[in-house]
Amino acid sequence: MPSKDKPLVIVTRKLPDVIETRMMELFQTRLNVEDKPMNSAQLAEAVKTAHVLVPTVTDRIDGKILAQAGPQLRLIASFGTGVDHIDLDSARQRGITVTNTPGVLTEDTADMTMALILATARRLAEGERLVRADKWGGWAPTAMLGRRIWGKRLGIIGMGRIGQALARRARGFGLAIHYHNRKRLHPEIERELEATYWESLDQMLARMDVVSVNCPHTPATYHLLSARRLKLLQPSAIVVNTARGEVVDENALTRMLRNRELAGAGLDVFEHEPAINPKLRELDNVVLLPHMGSATIEGRIDMGEKVIINIKTFADGHKPPDRVLAAMF
Repeated sequence: MPSKDKPLVIVTRKLPDVIETRMMELFQTRLNVEDKPMNSAQLAEAVKTAHVLVPTVTDRIDGKILAQAGPQLRLIASFGTGVDHIDLDSARQRGITVTNTPGVLTEDTADMTMALILATARRLAEGERLVRADKWGGWAPTAMLGRRIWGKRLGIIGMGRIGQALARRARGFGLAIHYHNRKRLHPEIERELEATYWESLDQMLARMDVVSVNCPHTPATYHLLSARRLKLLQPSAIVVNTARGEVVDENALTRMLRNRELAGAGLDVFEHEPAINPKLRELDNVVLLPHMGSATIEGRIDMGEKVIINIKTFADGHKPPDRVLAAMF
């Protein structure tokens, strides 16, 4: 990357105005003012000329795209925490550094996860639709009965930043905290969260009233909640997913919800988003959100600032602070 000239930065989606303005000041920046997702041909064209590509989690930067990258592309500064949309092996082979924006979305996503737990257990979306459709006939002792969450058990799959932030919120609502993670937490953190560790995911699932998916999507976590594992859950259990849709077997989940083998689900992510299983949309025991778990103004600005810091640090010849992948050369 040139040291004297400003690097050419291509941004694939519309970002907050304050972030785009600062990028224009610091770099040669091409913005996506119309905010239309780039197709494969447009992404391929971008990597041919950009010094830095700023994609989002919806941009598929696979090996075919990176094979067309010009030698000047040395940094992919992703706007988001997850990097499953980027072929990291191909990036490594081509000497491209990859960065992300960790940490800044923790509290926002934990808030949304807690909101989905409440909304699903208490049938909030169903009740709101009833009122809007002018079908509410007034209060009745057995109308719109949901489930109390106080005193129930919450099983968290993935006890990283977001999982721990969720645990802190859930304790305030009287939920007992259980978790499954690749590595057990430090005993001090376990004591703080009053969390019970399960080495066996199967054993934990069979005992939980609420299950929250908070792990990243990797080859190891694809369909981690498989049809077999979903059947381990109690019929009164609810499933909440604010992580990645691919972690859950969506077809199996839909069948079980339709057959009332599960009490409900709160989903902010989907296996093939933005496409959603039509059968899933037909169910009244599911709360469906458009991948908005991290969608706060503050969070998006924080993400953009991290992207700018990563680019500026890299352009100045230093190691960017949020490296997911360091180039081989």
